[in-house]
Amino acid sequence: MINASIITIGDELLIGQVIDTNSAWIAQELNKIGILVKRRVAVGDTWDEIWKALDEESAHSSIILITGGLGPTADDITKPLLCKYFNGKMIVNDAALKNVIHLFENIFKRPITPRNLKQAEIPDTAKVLINPRGTAPGMWFEKEGNLFISMPGVPHEMKGIMEEEVLPAFSKKFDLPHIAHKTLATFGIGESTLADMIQDFEEALPTHIKLAYLPNFGIVRLRLTSIGANKEIVENELNKKFTTLQELVKEYLVTNKDEPMERVLGSLLLKRNETVSTAESCTGGYIAHLLTSIPGSSGFYEGSMITYSYKAKEDLLQVKNETLINKGAVSEEVVKEMAEGLLQKLKTTYAIAVSGIMGPDGGMPDKPTGTVWVAVGDNKKIITKKFHFRFDRQKNIQLTAMNALNLLRMFIIEEGK
Repeated sequence: MINASIITIGDELLIGQVIDTNSAWIAQELNKIGILVKRRVAVGDTWDEIWKALDEESAHSSIILITGGLGPTADDITKPLLCKYFNGKMIVNDAALKNVIHLFENIFKRPITPRNLKQAEIPDTAKVLINPRGTAPGMWFEKEGNLFISMPGVPHEMKGIMEEEVLPAFSKKFDLPHIAHKTLATFGIGESTLADMIQDFEEALPTHIKLAYLPNFGIVRLRLTSIGANKEIVENELNKKFTTLQELVKEYLVTNKDEPMERVLGSLLLKRNETVSTAESCTGGYIAHLLTSIPGSSGFYEGSMITYSYKAKEDLLQVKNETLINKGAVSEEVVKEMAEGLLQKLKTTYAIAVSGIMGPDGGMPDKPTGTVWVAVGDNKKIITKKFHFRFDRQKNIQLTAMNALNLLRMFIIEEGK
């Protein structure tokens, strides 16, 4: 196997000002072509730390991918460091210069400064990887049998260089194995209980097939990964194991694809040529956000009413004042009236309504923090369910959304039988 390390550079990563999404994306893309990331390292904008990371990672991996520190400002030290590390000297690269000029004249539409032109200066020991999305080119170095690939830290720019230059070059250069993944998602069962349920299956897997548990917000994804030299053999064997796994967890199975709950529900609605709308109180539009993040959601999603106050519930969804006064906003009766009012307003096939206490304040003895009521249904039938979540505000919102989407998914399936 070819092993890789990822080095991300930038003080902003270490202090949490910027979240490192580059490493996750790079690892996923390398895995697809049969290269395994063994180590990920984040270092600040410090010469000694970057140098040390290059030495250490080249001792562990034959491919070292570096992102960050290639900008035009003084704190961007990666390029001069790499020049010294690989015993080079800085020269103006014609292709890189042409790219910088093109970007400023035709894309950015602003004058070029001397600082911008310096982006075309590259160590003469590097192969230039043109960056059509930005001024900082990527650089390809080779030393003692190892490859070092330096790219900008801007995700959009890094992805362009990886997709256009790096990944195709790796595929040509190395005789890579075939790696295959199959992922399903379950809902309504905890990770440990699920592990007990499929223990015999997991223990019987051959050594080249691995099972991973990926829990998140009530969903537990199960991923099977197989690796081998022959693509057809790998795929056939994995498909058989995956079929068995689906059968074992069928009671809790949501999807046999690596897709989020909102996409599962959206696909179900599109297949049936049906629509949904949402009435949200405690989630503040988060369910609408999830549904509209799916491409093509206009085909199944009509809109949302974010009715946070009593007045909004009354005015927009015709929830009765006496219901709110007598039962409270977080009640079965109120979410049912919210769903009914929404169906009257937006004329969708289905409605989702939620109201709850997300915390950290607002809890009461009979309705502690984390209490949520959800209603889903259509013009013929509305069902309700009460939940008790025990986490912080953001996680409670996310769990409410997942459970609401799943409750409607189950309602559609049950009513369609």
